Amino acid sequence: MTAAVFFGCTFIAFGPAISLFVFTIAREPLRVIFLIAGAFFWLVSLLLSSLVWFISVQISDKDSAAQQKGLLIFGVVLSVVLQETFRFAYYKLLKKANEGLLTLSQEETMPISTRQLAYGTVIVCQCDVDAVTDTKDGPHGDSQYYFLSSAFMTMAIILLHMFWGVVFFDACEKQRWWAVAAVVISHLIVSCLTFQNPSYVASLVPTYVVLFLMGIWAFYTAGGSLRNLKLCLTCKDKD
Repeated sequence: MTAAVFFGCTFIAFGPAISLFVFTIAREPLRVIFLIAGAFFWLVSLLLSSLVWFISVQISDKDSAAQQKGLLIFGVVLSVVLQETFRFAYYKLLKKANEGLLTLSQEETMPISTRQLAYGTVIVCQCDVDAVTDTKDGPHGDSQYYFLSSAFMTMAIILLHMFWGVVFFDACEKQRWWAVAAVVISHLIVSCLTFQNPSYVASLVPTYVVLFLMGIWAFYTAGGSLRNLKLCLTCKDKD
């Protein structure tokens, strides 16, 4: 039973991301390189935010519940700010790299578009290894739905980062700073919704509403349309 919970939660959390990687990224070496580079940038931002939060906790009063909660909120906000800062830095780096590739290829078009650069460059991972040891209750006496809700939250965050990347890169390209601000604000909202746990409905439902809206935004930003969607679902060519 424990193995079933572990593999079930793992496939829920990472199944869509792995499928997208296999069918849209793995066949293109250039996209794989950009994916690894994006993961590195995200890990650096996570390392910095974790380091700051760890030092803050060590020098704070560990017996003060209010202070520890405040530090947790500070850590989440700092992590979001650093992730978005590194996302912008990664955009600038890829912009320079793309221009260099264009020079080397001696072609009139970019080797890879800005929207493709944004696709799948940052992935957030949550580890559910503890699922192999406990299936009745979550860690520290949490609800038995802890692992399942964490899996769905992980899947939502992964897809959201993909959508945020598409919208963010396109907004930077077109200098639509209000769209950049919308990405940062929605990232903050989703991150802060996790403070509603263990009331999982209060965190998951709004998160999936944001996911749905950002998905539509990213779809149209990437050049999608209802006609293209209909042709895709019916497996027909544009002609």
